[in-house]
Amino acid sequence: MSHDLLRRGLGAPICLTWELTYACNLRCRHCLSASGTAARGELDTDQNRRIVDELSELQVFYVNIGGGEPLSRTDFVEIVGYAIARNVGVKVSTNGALLDEWMADWIADTPSLDMQVSIDGATAEVNDRIRGRGSFDSAIQAMDRLARRGFRYTVSSVVTRANVDDLDALYALAADRGADLRLTRLRPSGRGVRVWRDLRLSASQDRRLCAWLVAHPEVATGDSFFHLSAIGEALPGMNMCGAGRIVCLIDPLGDVYACPFLIAPEFRAGNLLAPGGFTRVWRESRLFESLRSAEPAEPCRSCSAASLCHGGCMAAKHFTGLDLLGPDPDCVIHRVDDPADATTPALPASSAGVAA
Repeated sequence: MSHDLLRRGLGAPICLTWELTYACNLRCRHCLSASGTAARGELDTDQNRRIVDELSELQVFYVNIGGGEPLSRTDFVEIVGYAIARNVGVKVSTNGALLDEWMADWIADTPSLDMQVSIDGATAEVNDRIRGRGSFDSAIQAMDRLARRGFRYTVSSVVTRANVDDLDALYALAADRGADLRLTRLRPSGRGVRVWRDLRLSASQDRRLCAWLVAHPEVATGDSFFHLSAIGEALPGMNMCGAGRIVCLIDPLGDVYACPFLIAPEFRAGNLLAPGGFTRVWRESRLFESLRSAEPAEPCRSCSAASLCHGGCMAAKHFTGLDLLGPDPDCVIHRVDDPADATTPALPASSAGVAA
């Protein structure tokens, strides 16, 4: 499928992120949705089942279910089970704290279910500075529960200055516990805005990361680092921003946003409780129409690497105040800010740990 076709948008998203709740037992420093407390008016079980029905009719390939912490919903099993029964593939992201023995049994016995356990360091010292005291131990416990049942899952990590030098250790930690590794990019969205300067990779760290990813093609990235393809070797994936074209976000209130990292009023395309539901938002939203017709501006338009990075991440540009049609703030050719190499920032350990 050509980039031109994808840029014009499809009749339905290939996949989408579906945040079931803003409630979470952690307060991670880089949380894209600034989760913590459930919002008033979060959709109930029946409303979420109707979302599944519509996504099934649209033949959406799969959904990434997150939050907040999705396992905190008492109807989590019902919603996920219903989606799988309607042939909608499901990948769930969890911090693991609520993944007890019963839940591990249910996960292992449920077909067509993928699980991601989030961990941002190969040690508690590194991870807990980002995710809160006790979060490393609870994630490891969840991972071990899945591994004992022979369930193949994924360890998902956000790459920051705090852990970029520990990628081999993260890889080994996942492999030793029967898991694959997935790396994602730090974006300045949600609470990530506050830590962007401290945890953002330097230019040389970006280059080392790119070389590491090229050497480890089995490590998934979800197209997080396509802006690095301009270094010279395209990374696996579509290598373009799919916001409003092939992906989007449904939040716990039913609001539809262009991208999971663009939870801002300017990128709200509509609400699926309105007449026409999700289908009308996806196919008729003026916002999505504008994104699908947007063309890069200079210097991206004439850049020799334009066909490799396609302008980079829209969220990274928006939340750093840059032109949405211009270069990514971490563009390897036109980098706006090139922080010098630094050691791991001396962030104080988060006091917001795992809830009892």
